[in-house]
Amino acid sequence: MSTAKKLPGLAAGIKDKLIQQALERKLRAAANTGGQALSRPAEKKAEIPEEHYRFHLHPGYQQLRIINDGASRLGVKNPFFKLHDGTAGASTQISGTGYINYASYNYLDMSGDPVVAAAAKAAIDRYGTSVSASRLVSGERPIHRELETEIAALYGVDDAITFVSGHATNVSTIGYLFGPRDLVLHDELIHNSVLQGIQLSGARRLPFPHNDWEALDKILNEQRHQFERVLIVLEGIYSMDGDYPDLPRFIEVKRRHRAFLMVDEAHSLGVMGARGYGIREHFDLDGKDVDIWMGTLSKTLAGCGGYIAGETALVEHLKFLAPGFLYSVGMPPSVAAASLAALRRMKEVPDRVAALQARGRFFLEQAKAAGIDTGMSTGLAVVPAIMGSSLKATRVSAALFNAGINAQPILYPAVPEKAARIRFFISCTHSEAEIHKTVQALARSL
Repeated sequence: MSTAKKLPGLAAGIKDKLIQQALERKLRAAANTGGQALSRPAEKKAEIPEEHYRFHLHPGYQQLRIINDGASRLGVKNPFFKLHDGTAGASTQISGTGYINYASYNYLDMSGDPVVAAAAKAAIDRYGTSVSASRLVSGERPIHRELETEIAALYGVDDAITFVSGHATNVSTIGYLFGPRDLVLHDELIHNSVLQGIQLSGARRLPFPHNDWEALDKILNEQRHQFERVLIVLEGIYSMDGDYPDLPRFIEVKRRHRAFLMVDEAHSLGVMGARGYGIREHFDLDGKDVDIWMGTLSKTLAGCGGYIAGETALVEHLKFLAPGFLYSVGMPPSVAAASLAALRRMKEVPDRVAALQARGRFFLEQAKAAGIDTGMSTGLAVVPAIMGSSLKATRVSAALFNAGINAQPILYPAVPEKAARIRFFISCTHSEAEIHKTVQALARSL
C-alpha cells in the first residue's frame, strides 16, 4: 500500500496490482514466522488448563460441592428448593404436609386473594399470557400504564416505570444512570442488586456503616467534590435484619451535598405506615424528598418485577434508554394486573396492614422473652434469629421443619458466618397461637 502512495501518477489498475503484491508479501512473511505455532494445534490446546473450559471444575462450583459434601457427611440435608404444592402464605403445603410458613414475602396475603387472582385471569383473557415484545416496540398495554400511574400517585411523584425483574430494576437503573466519573455511596448491608448495578456503572463505590447518616456526611465532606454525580442508596426495611434508616436525616445529608437519594422499598411497601404506604408514610415525608423510589412487585403486590418512581425526566430517560427496559420484553399482562389489583386492595383493607404490624411486634416480643437473638429487628415483618454459624442455622431450621414449621436458614456468604441466621417473614394472617408455637419450638431447638 505504501508503494502505491509513492506513485500517485500510476493508473488505478497498476496501483491495485502493487497493493495486492504487497499484501501477498505480508501474508507470506506472517506464514514464515507464525506457521510453526499454527502447525502444532495439539500442543497449544494442551497448554489450556482443563478448569478453563469445564463447568464442573469452575472454582465457584468446586466451592459449592465442598460445602454440600461436607454438610452431607454431617447428616445435614439441603434446606433449599422445597416444592410447595399451592399458594404459600402464613401456611403452606410441602409434599402433601401442612406447615406454618415463614418463608414467604406474602405480607398482606395478596397472593391468593380472590380479587387479585380474578384480575390476573381477566388480563389473560383480554391480552394473552405475554405482550410478545418490548414495550417500546409494540408491547405496551393499558394495564402497564395503569399500574405505573397508580404507583406514582402512591408516592406523590410525576411518574413510574415497571421492569420485569426486581433485581434487574436496580442493576439497570444504577448501571445506566451513573458512570466512571460518579460516586455511589451505599449502606454496608445493601442488597446484591445494588452492588451489581454499581459494578455495571463503573462508578466508584463506597459503603458506609449501617444506618449511620453521620458517617455518610463525613465521607461526603471529603469526597463530594471529586465526582460529578453522587448517589446514596438505602433500603426501606433491610431484608436480612428487619430494621430501617432514619430517612429524614439522610434526606438532610443528600440536600447538603447535592446528591441523589435512592430508597429501595422492596420490603417496606405494605409494611410501614398506617396504610402500608411505606417508609415515606412512616416519617410523613413528601414523595419528592427522595429522588429515586424503587420497589418490587413480588412481595406486598403479589406479582413479579420492580418499579422506579420519581420525576418525569428520570422515568422518561429510563423508558427510552435504559437497556434493562428497552431491550426486555414487557411485563406479562397478568402480572401487571395482579400487582395493580393488590395495590388497590391494600388501600381498601388497611386492617391487614395493622394486623401485619401487630403480629410482627408480637413475634419480636415473644422471641426476645425466650432469649433469642433477634439482632436489629424492629418487628416489621422481618425477624431474624441469629444462630452464629451456618451449620447451626441449618440444623435448627431442619428441627423446626420436623416440628411443622418452615423457616429458611441464611448462610455464609449471604451473611457473615458468625451472623448466620434463620429468617422469619411474618404475614398478616399468622395467628398469635402459631407465633407462640413457633417461638417455643425455636427455643427448644436452640
